[in-house]
Amino acid sequence: MYFIKRLCSKLCLLLALLGATHAFAGDTFEKSAVAAAEAWLKLVDNGKYADSWETSAELFKTGIEKDQWSKTVAAVRGPLGKVLQGKLKSKQFMASLPGAPDGKYVVIQFDTSFENKKAAIKTSTPMLDKDGKWRVSGYYIRRRQAAFSGIISKPRRGPS
Repeated sequence: MYFIKRLCSKLCLLLALLGATHAFAGDTFEKSAVAAAEAWLKLVDNGKYADSWETSAELFKTGIEKDQWSKTVAAVRGPLGKVLQGKLKSKQFMASLPGAPDGKYVVIQFDTSFENKKAAIKTSTPMLDKDGKWRVSGYYIRRRQAAFSGIISKPRRGPS
């Protein structure tokens, strides 16, 4: 019986250590992915669209030609103007994404204010490329929804 208790306690310790190692790996992945996303977004925000394509993940490059990317992102990103403020909103490690092969991805969202769009969310999705480096494989900008809390009621008319 003593042997079984010791074995169980050692097994629990091993599982706890493995869980901590996995959590640490996830944090390291996320930190590296955020750094890669921020560097890539800086290129896009500075109008260096061809350079952003060059530093993108292979998956991204196979999905769109450099010239087409430059034209498309210029048409969408250009009118927004300079970034006034940006803040990391969320980051989530994912092993699977719709329409993409299984791999290691981090979906990262930034609350962003532009000159011509005060409330937007930039989403950048770096992936761990075949050479072991994090590179952006997806990019999206959408309007941020205004937060609302309160009760909506019909206005009262005078005494009835």
